[in-house]
Amino acid sequence: MSTPSRRRTGLAVLVLAYLAFVSLGLPDGLLGVGWPSISAELTVPTEAVGLLLTSGTVGYLVSSVVAGFSIARVGVGWLLAGSTALASLALAGYAGAPELPIMIGCALLLGLGSGAVDAGLNAYAAGAFGPRQMNWLHACFGLGVAIGPLVMTTVLGAGLGWRWGYGIVAAAQAGLALAFVLTVRTWERRRPAAAVDADEPDRDPATPAGPVRIGATLALPAVWFGALTFAVYVAIEVAAGLWAFLLLTEDRGVSATVAGLCVSLYWGSLFLGRVVQGFVAERLGTRTVLLGSMYAMALGSALVAVPGPGWLAVSGLAVVGFGAAAVFPLLTLSTAERVGQQHADRTIGLQIGASGLGGAIIPGALGVLIGRTSVEVLGPALLLLSLAMIGLYWASNRRAARHPVPAG
Repeated sequence: MSTPSRRRTGLAVLVLAYLAFVSLGLPDGLLGVGWPSISAELTVPTEAVGLLLTSGTVGYLVSSVVAGFSIARVGVGWLLAGSTALASLALAGYAGAPELPIMIGCALLLGLGSGAVDAGLNAYAAGAFGPRQMNWLHACFGLGVAIGPLVMTTVLGAGLGWRWGYGIVAAAQAGLALAFVLTVRTWERRRPAAAVDADEPDRDPATPAGPVRIGATLALPAVWFGALTFAVYVAIEVAAGLWAFLLLTEDRGVSATVAGLCVSLYWGSLFLGRVVQGFVAERLGTRTVLLGSMYAMALGSALVAVPGPGWLAVSGLAVVGFGAAAVFPLLTLSTAERVGQQHADRTIGLQIGASGLGGAIIPGALGVLIGRTSVEVLGPALLLLSLAMIGLYWASNRRAARHPVPAG
């Protein structure tokens, strides 16, 4: 029976996890609003923002994978504390950067910190939280992305300059890092049994909780099918939001103002879906909601692919967004079912890294295809990607069933 003290401890950890995911989204929102002021003050071209994004993506990919393989040795509490402190330092560097190369270096540090927090929290939540908390955790990221522009808009409107926006968020991150330091032992006490670092030989190959070699994790087909599922899912999510405006304005006859509102509707349906489906997943079960969400993404993509009036494409985008809402959190939550608990941390790190890679490469490649053909290919491309995602998910489950998870 849980005591009031234990319940308070669990609530504190949950609130910190939510705040950490809000903080992950904040920098993304800051850059979009702040970049015109940044480029003007530092006298760099508008397209130079690509250097920051590339640097940040590299750091994110590296740290998310490394974090998954090092949680057992470092401890999730210290990983979160150190990574959040690194993100705070990077944002403070943004605030004080006198020139673009320093900002690029800070973007790399920010990516390193953010990727580790993302992988560390997802690995922890997959073992400690339920479907509702997992969905809400990822909804908090969307909340952070929405708050970021408000912070930057407010400081610019007050005449304080873009550096203040980054300074405020850096201070908030520093406070969050301190909170992680003060609760390190709490995170470890509530941490479920997982993989132990694998540089040592197996002490008890027959015991599921024993140390597991890195090679044993990488040898599981379900690990790689799962990583590909994440990559394709995030590619769909990003591509739909990135190219929807162009589709609506150039191909479906929608005005720029209305199209902008419709893109906001898409992202809003993603956020709302995570809040609502958090309740639904606990009632119907993770697997049922996950499959239903993937099928909904395929249905929405088909609506976007059908030539017709603008409202049809908008409806399809809303269905894609609402369906996509539960996929990332529930895929993460069910990772241990596919690969085993002792491989879950490392697999989640690989999945987070794959999601970043898929979200960067596939939408960009789709943009090249659109440029060489027309924006009409967006709908069919989303439908093909949705079907590929469903196929990869089924493959990861079948491979997991055919190849029992080895202990070492």
